Amino acid sequence: MGARILVVEDDPSIRLGLQRSLGFEGYTVDVARDGEEAIQRAFDKKPDLVLLDLMLPRLNGFEVCKTIRKHDPSIPIVILSAKGDEGDKVLGLELGADDYVTKPFSIRELTARVKAALRRKRTSEGEVDVFQEGNLFIDFGGQVLKVDGVAQECTSREFALLKLLIQSRGRVLSRDQILNKVWGFDYDGTPRTIDNFINKLRQKMEKDIAAPVWIQTVRGTGYKFAGKR
Repeated sequence: MGARILVVEDDPSIRLGLQRSLGFEGYTVDVARDGEEAIQRAFDKKPDLVLLDLMLPRLNGFEVCKTIRKHDPSIPIVILSAKGDEGDKVLGLELGADDYVTKPFSIRELTARVKAALRRKRTSEGEVDVFQEGNLFIDFGGQVLKVDGVAQECTSREFALLKLLIQSRGRVLSRDQILNKVWGFDYDGTPRTIDNFINKLRQKMEKDIAAPVWIQTVRGTGYKFAGKR
């Protein structure tokens, strides 16, 4: 199954055309007709990329971009707009958009930009299947964690959390970012949920929980995966 793309467009003909063209390319396509629906779809469907029109009913594209980016800093956002003004482009990019395509556009150019944005996302995330370093061995596909050669029992959620931390190695992730990526936008948990899961992982992975090597706390911000390089 291809990547999931959310198309946010209020013009029915453009929306349908994009849905068909991207579907033909092998993508799973969800659609939204206005700004509020776009945010709800982004939270519910967890798309891999958002194609976002600027001139939308109920909530404009700038506000949608700002809201999505606040909750998920990694999702690519490509703005589609008839507004080719340089100020609009700059504002869109400053709010976190990854690309800006001015209408009218060719579907070939748009598809190429979508593919490029998805490639950049995969590269930045550094997709990890097996991690082996120091006294750790982790097979995410088989859900195996070994510390000093001894297997440790972990839940699927713990593996998902650990994979996110390793793929973001060296970067600090806030508790909200972790909740959104691992539990989903609509989860009603609190930051304390993250602390509990981190503590459980440390009990399995760290020799000294008071001085963790692998999963480190950045006071006032969140957590990062460090370890020995």
